[in-house]
Amino acid sequence: MGELNNNQLNEDEFFEDNELSHTNKIVGLFSEPSKTFRKIAQTPSKIIDWLVPLLVFIIVSSISIIVMQTNPQIKYSSMEKQTVAIEKKLDVIVESGQITREQADIQLEMIRKRMEDGGLTILIPQIIGFVFFTSISFFIISGFFLLISKFVLKSDGQYGDSLVAYGLPFYILVLQVILQLVIAMLMSKMITDLSVTTFLDLDKTKFIGFLLSKLDLFSIWFYVVVGIAFSKMFRSENTLKYIGIIVCLWLGISFLSFFLSNEIPFLSFLK
Repeated sequence: MGELNNNQLNEDEFFEDNELSHTNKIVGLFSEPSKTFRKIAQTPSKIIDWLVPLLVFIIVSSISIIVMQTNPQIKYSSMEKQTVAIEKKLDVIVESGQITREQADIQLEMIRKRMEDGGLTILIPQIIGFVFFTSISFFIISGFFLLISKFVLKSDGQYGDSLVAYGLPFYILVLQVILQLVIAMLMSKMITDLSVTTFLDLDKTKFIGFLLSKLDLFSIWFYVVVGIAFSKMFRSENTLKYIGIIVCLWLGISFLSFFLSNEIPFLSFLK
């Protein structure tokens, strides 16, 4: 018992008396997020603490997309799923009288051929779009959380603190992407998350599939740690309040995006 107490004391002294290296921050993110971000908050925010995890996430995710899209079995499985979805949409258009069945069949065949022959012509724009959207949304979401922290939760902090609080937990998402890739290769199917929806092979465009897609341990873990990070970076003692608000914002925005995408056709990409 005495040895255990000494170890705990040494750990506390480490967090209090030493400025953490980026490697130590990564370890602390997974082992002691509360103590780690409390220590990070004691020194000025460093660009490396949000830029590196963001870049690692973008690189690992891009590699994952390339590997899955170029794997013959995964590509075929994904194409079949997309073809079924497109065919259903064309059936609705045919029933409305906008096009004939023959025209729909021709369109479906052309789309399928483009998917088969697309290769880099499809993959490169997809990667560029992913990098652009991820980068822009990172800064927007960090700014949004900053406004919530300062004006709703009445805490003290700067934009740099918000970038670190939101950015460093991206290492959790990196781990998620790696596991997704491993599972995708084992199952020979496209894997975009590790939710209940994915493993039950449900349709995310349907409400039940969307709802169960939120039951994702990695996503929940990520937003809980983001809540902890903001509470410490913005020097608040009420960590549970931050966690609750961050998780509620994640779910609320997700539900809003889902319903808007169903009601407004040109927002269908939000699904």
